[in-house]
Amino acid sequence: MGRRTATRVVVALAAGLASAPVEAQGDRALGEYLSSECVTCHQLSGRYQGIPPIVGWPEQSFVEIMEEYRSKKRDNQVMQTIAGKFSKDEVAALAAYFGSVKPKN
Repeated sequence: MGRRTATRVVVALAAGLASAPVEAQGDRALGEYLSSECVTCHQLSGRYQGIPPIVGWPEQSFVEIMEEYRSKKRDNQVMQTIAGKFSKDEVAALAAYFGSVKPKN
């Protein structure tokens, strides 16, 4: 590969990386599939009845909060256990799903 061609390849790769999202979006369909355990407590309606609603949350906030439960920075044994059993990809999928659900208040 010549120097000019190599330079073009590097520039093309850099341009592609610059336009790529910093964090991959989660698989919304997988998130919906995984959500059954979540919605036994957190209502899909978005109503607050003693347990905070999680629908309509920004994806990044959801991921950060789940990571805080996983690392035990947030104190709730039930949520620590649940968050601890999901992989990062599964948490991203849940974030994508719940972020797409609109509260029905």
